[in-house]
Amino acid sequence: MNQRLPEWLTIRLPRPDTVKEVEQMMRAKSLHTVCESARCPNLPECWSKKTATFMILGDTCTRSCGFCAIKVGKGLTVNPHEPEDVAKVAADLGLKHIVVTSVARDDLADEGSIQFAKTIEALHRMNPLCIVEVLTPDFKGKRDLIKNVTDAKPEIYNHNIETVERLHTIVRPQAKYDRTMDLLALVKELDPGIYTKSGLMLGLGETQEEVISVLKDLRAVGVDAVTIGQYLRPTMRHLPVVEYIHPNEFKEYEKIGEDLGFAFVASGPFIRSSYNAIEFSKKVMGDRLAQLDDEERAKWLGDLEAQAEKPEAPKSNVKFENSVPSRV
Repeated sequence: MNQRLPEWLTIRLPRPDTVKEVEQMMRAKSLHTVCESARCPNLPECWSKKTATFMILGDTCTRSCGFCAIKVGKGLTVNPHEPEDVAKVAADLGLKHIVVTSVARDDLADEGSIQFAKTIEALHRMNPLCIVEVLTPDFKGKRDLIKNVTDAKPEIYNHNIETVERLHTIVRPQAKYDRTMDLLALVKELDPGIYTKSGLMLGLGETQEEVISVLKDLRAVGVDAVTIGQYLRPTMRHLPVVEYIHPNEFKEYEKIGEDLGFAFVASGPFIRSSYNAIEFSKKVMGDRLAQLDDEERAKWLGDLEAQAEKPEAPKSNVKFENSVPSRV
């Protein structure tokens, strides 16, 4: 078991001014981000370009996964103003692609699905041309709860498979491999116009054959996009890293995914579910652009490019391990 960090695991240093600005906006509305709660290693880069993944329904999860840094306990009281607050901050940040996730809320009758729907609707009211991507829990596979979300018409529905089938009982003890696949298939059944997306993390002891099997299973249920990243241990209480996957192997998986027919594949050590989500927008959201005239289209693309632009910042060796911001 290798716990020594390899040289390719580096992160970009933040721009203090823009990082602080995003933080202040979130705190002003008492909003949470998965970037912070899951201790994402990409926070400096993403916040430097004023992008963040909103985490609704509080910062306390009712499930306990072996890989995730988000705190576990009794769920917080649902904030009725949260959907509008998320929409306002997204508008203030000038976001064209907004990612919304949540903790698991098994304690609620609707498991948080209605809050997802209200947030999607609020974002579309505030900016009708924005692209909303949701990264949801599995809602225990309940059709009516999943339908609450799809009826609100997010452009992209993301639910992560996280790991290979063999490791599910260790990595995701309160989730099921088949249930995740069924959820992704159901989203396409309920609304074929919604793009589906899933992600998995490597380095937990999986084999290449098992990873390829997962990719094939995802394509079989119509998943459009996949993200593949390195698992990084949040604390010593979490699952250990079995292997650090070389960037060349991630490139191999990217090619395999493309050959399998995914519309979008992001594969690399620091790839996370919502990292560089804008690239998916540019690849598959042509229908959004079709609604605009030439001048509006040019402005929309310019704004999207500005949101995607990477900050010029020096790199620094990672001195600690961070978790993967993923949902069960």
